[in-house]
Amino acid sequence: MANQKPVIIGVAGGSGSGKTSVTRSIHDHFKGHSVMVIEQDYYYKDQQHLPFEERLKTNYDHPLAFDNDLLIKHLERLLKYEPIEKPVYDYTRHTRSAETIHMEPKDVIILEGILILEDERLRELMDIKLFVDTDADLRIIRRMIRDIKERGRTFESVVDQYLNVVRPMHNQFIEPTKRYADIIIPEGGQNHVAIDLMVTKIQTVLEQKAIL
Repeated sequence: MANQKPVIIGVAGGSGSGKTSVTRSIHDHFKGHSVMVIEQDYYYKDQQHLPFEERLKTNYDHPLAFDNDLLIKHLERLLKYEPIEKPVYDYTRHTRSAETIHMEPKDVIILEGILILEDERLRELMDIKLFVDTDADLRIIRRMIRDIKERGRTFESVVDQYLNVVRPMHNQFIEPTKRYADIIIPEGGQNHVAIDLMVTKIQTVLEQKAIL
């Protein structure tokens, strides 16, 4: 393993597309091996320097919301088999938490996020780039269920955010990144045939790198 680098698998797609299901499928398939997940959501920018009222205006679906510099720095450390302290984002305060999560390096790194394919620097670090392509009606229903159940949002606030922020940001920034994907998975985690094909492809890459 001394001359090998970890494999980075990027899983992109819109909010509610099923990225997490796909990521879980990959993780579960290779869980007997050295595998980890890095979520782009953990790398929202620190906003402690801003008043709380300003933080409330944050557009979490815009590329500028992410601290990709820190994410890239951490990925580069993991590629050298060095540990990182993964940041934690506090959504109640709309800024980064003081706590971090210690992450030991692994042979397989699954990088998940809506805009991981938007930054060329991130794309260049990935061995395999996936895009989970799910119809807008399914994505909004999934997001609505999640935000109302898990985040205490109202139906009206979810719809308002979707129409004014999520949908335009998806069309402007997320959907165009599909062209960078090596594999496109329709309907996310429900597409078992596509996931099986994808797992086979990943296995081939890992075998070439002598990790399996």
